Amino acid sequence: MSDDALIVPEGEHGRIRVFALDMRPEQAAFLREPGAVDQVLGLAGLDPAQIDVIRIADLEDLGLAGYLTEGCGLPEAQIAPDREMLAALEGHVIVLRSRAFGGQAAVIAPEPEVRLVATYDEPDSDWSAQPLRSDSALPYSAPRQSPRATRDRARRIGGSLFAVVMVLIALLVWAVVF
Repeated sequence: MSDDALIVPEGEHGRIRVFALDMRPEQAAFLREPGAVDQVLGLAGLDPAQIDVIRIADLEDLGLAGYLTEGCGLPEAQIAPDREMLAALEGHVIVLRSRAFGGQAAVIAPEPEVRLVATYDEPDSDWSAQPLRSDSALPYSAPRQSPRATRDRARRIGGSLFAVVMVLIALLVWAVVF
């Protein structure tokens, strides 16, 4: 692990870091408390919603590699070279998404029992689409009603709501009196 791997540039997005925890299960379970991961990574202000502290045994047949591909959406081709290394990990891991930094630059200074084992890039979303080619997609393509028809419809809706409210009040008064 190089020192450069622990620098988070400002505006980073789409990166997932996996840290192995070489600590007792009680200590690792404590990391689920707010601010605890910040302490072991030597940071402050991480978004806890973007941090997963995982007991690898809880993943059962899925495994850590499956969690990263199925749960985090990483491509199988990116995980394949590290599959054996991920399967050999035991105990707990921290999965840290770059969104946890809130776009701020940071330097991760982990404690000795926390070590970076892998860094992965999330696939970018494909925002391309074919342009809509339909008359109904054009602005102002719906038939316009005359102002008189619009007012008439509004009066009918208002009258209906008034009638419903009056019936409910009458039922309430009847229930209280009788």
